[in-house]
Amino acid sequence: MKITIYGSGYVGLVTGALIADVGNEVMCVDVDETKVANLKKGIIPIFEPGLDDVIKRNVEAQRLDFTTDMDVAVAHSEVQFIAVGTPPGEDGSADMQYVAAVAKTISERMTDRKIVVNKSTVPVGTGDMVEKVIADGLKARGLTHPYTVVSNPEFLKEGAAIEDFMKPDRIVVGTDDEHAADVMRELYAPFCRNRRDRMVFMSRKSSELTKYAANSLLATKISFMNELSNIADRLGADIEDVRVGIGSDSRIGYSFIYPGCGYGGSCFPKDVKALIATARENDYEAQLLQSVDAVNDRQKHVLFEKLMRHFDNDIKGKTFAVWGLSFKPNTDDLREAPSRVLIEAIFENGGKVRAYDPVAMKEMRHFYPDEKRLELVGTAQDTVEGCDALLINTEWREFRSPNFASLAKSLNNPLVIDGRNLFEPEQLKEHGLTYDCIGRPAQGASAVLLKAVQTA
Repeated sequence: MKITIYGSGYVGLVTGALIADVGNEVMCVDVDETKVANLKKGIIPIFEPGLDDVIKRNVEAQRLDFTTDMDVAVAHSEVQFIAVGTPPGEDGSADMQYVAAVAKTISERMTDRKIVVNKSTVPVGTGDMVEKVIADGLKARGLTHPYTVVSNPEFLKEGAAIEDFMKPDRIVVGTDDEHAADVMRELYAPFCRNRRDRMVFMSRKSSELTKYAANSLLATKISFMNELSNIADRLGADIEDVRVGIGSDSRIGYSFIYPGCGYGGSCFPKDVKALIATARENDYEAQLLQSVDAVNDRQKHVLFEKLMRHFDNDIKGKTFAVWGLSFKPNTDDLREAPSRVLIEAIFENGGKVRAYDPVAMKEMRHFYPDEKRLELVGTAQDTVEGCDALLINTEWREFRSPNFASLAKSLNNPLVIDGRNLFEPEQLKEHGLTYDCIGRPAQGASAVLLKAVQTA
C-alpha cells in the first residue's frame, strides 16, 4: 500500500517509519527543506529510542522517502495522513491553520479518489472543517473527485512510541464510509494479528473526542495524586503508602497515580486546555478540567518552594544541581517541562544552576542559548560537585541508584529535593543526607512545614 504523511514531526515520523517497516511505501512530507535533506541521510530531529534505526532501515530499503514537493506527495497515494502540529493559541484552543493548509494543498492537486486521515490531535468537528476545505478547493477547480475524511488519533507515549505503535491497546478509527473502513483495516492488519478487536470503529466526532478524553483522564489522575501529595505533606502521611493502598483496588489500578512535580510534554497540557476551550465554545464550563490544569501549574512550583524553605527564602549567589531536564525519561522533549519552571525561578531569585540530562542537554541550550547562569555538565556526579543542593526533576534510570556517600561529600549542603520520589528516606538519612520529596515524611523543610501546620 502507498501512504502519504504530511508532517515530519514526532507523530508523522513514528507513523511513517513503522508503516513502512511492515512493507508499505511511505512518502513523508515537510515544508522544511533542511529537515527533509537530513531525514534522507537518516538524521532525525527528535529523540525516540530505536526510531533512528527504523528510519535508516526503511530509507535504505526504499520503502520510506521524504519530500517537500506537494505535487509528488498528493499524487503518491490514495491514503493521505495529516500529522502536522496543532499548537495551543492564547486561549488554549488548538491552532488549526496547519491542518487546514494541508487539506487545501490536497484539494488543489488531487486528480483521483483520496482518503484523508486526520492523525493530528484535533478538536471535535475538525473532520467537518477538512471536508469543507477540500470541497471548496474542488469546487474552485470545477471538479468532483470522491474523497473521505477519516479520524484516526494517535496514542503514542514519548519514549515508548515504537512499542505502542507495533502493539497498540486500540486503534480508533472514525468513519461511516465502508471503503475507507476497509482500507484502514488493511493498513493496520499487520499490527492486529493477535487481536483483531484492537480496531475500534466509531463516528468521526466520537473518535476526535476520544483522543482528548484519554489524555485528559490520565492528566486528571496525575493531578489528583499531586493534590493528595500536598495534603499528605501537611498531615505527616506517606503518599507512597497511600498510592499502594488505592492502587491495589482493581477499579483504580496503579497506572498514572505516581505523585511528582507535575506533568509536561506536548500532549497533556495542550490537550487539557484544548478540551476546556472546546467546552467553553459550546457553552459549558469544564470545571474539573480547569482544576486539573490549575493543580498541575501549581505543582510545577513545589520543588522551588521546598528549596526556598530550606534556605530561609534566600538563595542569592548559591548554585544548585539539577538532575533531569526532559519532562519524562527516554525523550529530549522540554515542552512544558517542570524543570524549566524550577530553573527559571532559581534564576529570578539570584541563584545559578548546574544541570545534567542524558539526552536533553542540546535541546535545553536551544531554550537558553546565552544564559550564563546555566551550566550544562557531562555527568550526573560532576553536576553536584560544590553545589548547595541537588534537585531531581526526571526519573531517568541512571539516577535511581547513585553513590549516596559520594553525593553527600560532593554537596556543600547534603540536601536532596526529589520531585519523583526515587529513593527511600531512611536510605538517604543513613548517609547523612537531608531528603525532601513529594508527599512523604522527611527531614528539613517538610518537617518544619508539618510542625507549623499541626501547631497552627
